Amino acid sequence: MAKMTERMQELFAKVPTAILATASGDGAPNAVPVGAKKIIDSETILISNQFLNKTLANLKANPKAAISFWDGYEGYQIKGTVTIETSGKRYEETAAWIEDMGNKSGFPLKSKGAVILKIDEIFGLAPGPGAGKKLS
Repeated sequence: MAKMTERMQELFAKVPTAILATASGDGAPNAVPVGAKKIIDSETILISNQFLNKTLANLKANPKAAISFWDGYEGYQIKGTVTIETSGKRYEETAAWIEDMGNKSGFPLKSKGAVILKIDEIFGLAPGPGAGKKLS
């Protein structure tokens, strides 16, 4: 299990959108932008599912995923294993958060589930000789 540093967590919270990459059971890749994201702790990321159709099907067939985020020349790719929660306290909190987000934006949103990514590995995305280097 890998852990995000404070700086990684700050950058993740700062960027409005990250890219979530998945693959189907037969290996077909899929990457989508996600904005409804937050850090649970240094080892866990939560992504709310409002519109994840193909992504959700992929995660059910293959729970491995990667999320990439960057700002300027600093960025990270986090790889991990996903579980999907559609009931319970964490899901209820996510649903309330997403409903509030939708109300504030004037665009109604409803969470269909909380995608929980437990971090396995972290890689750097900064350009240069260290690009792609495993950091944790």
